[in-house]
Amino acid sequence: MRKIIKDGAIVEDSWIHVADDAALPAEGDIIVSWTRWQQEPDTLLKRNGRLGVQATGDVAPEDLAADRDKFSLIALEFPAFKDGRCYSHARLLRDRYGYRGELRAVGDVLRDQLFYMHRVGFNAFEVREDRDPEQALQALKDFDVIYQAAADVHEPVWRRRRSA
Repeated sequence: MRKIIKDGAIVEDSWIHVADDAALPAEGDIIVSWTRWQQEPDTLLKRNGRLGVQATGDVAPEDLAADRDKFSLIALEFPAFKDGRCYSHARLLRDRYGYRGELRAVGDVLRDQLFYMHRVGFNAFEVREDRDPEQALQALKDFDVIYQAAADVHEPVWRRRRSA
């Protein structure tokens, strides 16, 4: 099983990524593409197991939010370091649309991004295969003073100073 970072710890991943052209396993927790979800919603919902969907930055967050109650997991894909659209998608899913399930960053997920991904609402991370998850986990502790409010609900330092 693959190891991921979830809720601040390294854990075994129980989810199976299922390709669009692959047969669906009879049971178990699966992650399917947004395309497959749109083509087979009834079949996917009838399965025995939890359902997750994976989307790129091309999928509008309001489209994901429309079906959010059907997904135990939403995986947002970072295809390359320079594509940050899913940062905004994560924040919108958490704050505007109230998604409370697992929000997972997948794809080109690097240590330097984890702290910021967590701030916008991600609680799970599939670190690239060529990276050490133990080292990446430390990124969540890189900063202890923050200057802006975010989805992680930490109170910014300026507000703490004002109330002191």
